[in-house]
Amino acid sequence: MVPVATRRMARTSKRSRTAEHARRSAPAAAPRWSRRRGVLGTFAALSVLAFIGAYVGPVGAALAEAPPAPGPASVYSTAVLGAQSYAVERAPGAQPATLDRGNYTVYVTPKPPPPPLAAAKSPTPKASSGSGWSPPFVSPDPGTAQAIAYEMVLGRGWGDSEFGCLVALWNRESGWRVNAHNAGSGAYGIPQSLPGSKMASAGADWETNPATQISWGLGYIGGRYGTPCGAWGHSQSTGWY
Repeated sequence: MVPVATRRMARTSKRSRTAEHARRSAPAAAPRWSRRRGVLGTFAALSVLAFIGAYVGPVGAALAEAPPAPGPASVYSTAVLGAQSYAVERAPGAQPATLDRGNYTVYVTPKPPPPPLAAAKSPTPKASSGSGWSPPFVSPDPGTAQAIAYEMVLGRGWGDSEFGCLVALWNRESGWRVNAHNAGSGAYGIPQSLPGSKMASAGADWETNPATQISWGLGYIGGRYGTPCGAWGHSQSTGWY
C-alpha cells in the first residue's frame, strides 16, 4: 500500500509536468503595440535618415569635385608651391612714391696725388765732347774744301765758333771727302746727303765739286738746325743730323 504523502507528491508532480507541457506547446502571444512606442520608432528612423543625408551629401560632392591626383612632384615644383606669395593692394587713386634725390650728395674719396716724376736726365755727353764743349776754330789750309766752307760760313754771318762746329760735324760724317759714300744708307758727299742726288739742287756737278756739296750742306743745316753748332749738338745726342 502506497502512503498518502507519496501519492500526493506524485499527483502534484504530474500536474506540474502537464502545466509545463501546455505552456511550451501554446503559441507565443503577439507583442502589444502602443502609440508611444510607435512615435519613438518613427522619430528614430527620421533621425537616422537625416544623419545619413547630412554626412553623405557633402562627402559625395567633395569627392565628385576633387581634381585628379597630381603626378610625382619634383623638388622645384614643391619649392614653388611652398613659396609664399604676397598680394600688394593699392588704395584707389594712390600715386606711386617718388624718390627725391635733390637733398643727397655723394662724397667721393679723392685719390692721392701721383708722386712727382723724376726729372728727365739729360743724355750724358761723350767723353770727347765734355759739358758745353764746342770744337775749337782751326784756320783751314788754303785751297782745301774747309777753306771753301770757311768763306761760305762767314758769308752767312756765322762766326769762327760755328765754323769749328761745322769742321767737327763733317769730320764725323765724311772726313771732308767729296766722294764719301755710305753703302748702307746711300748717303754721299761731304755733307752726306741722303740720297746724294738731293745736292743737284745746288749744281749739276754735285758728285765731284766740293763747293757745290758745301753750299747745299750749309743750306740744309741752316733750314733745319739754324746753325752748324745746332746741328753738332743734335749729332752729339742722337748720332745723326
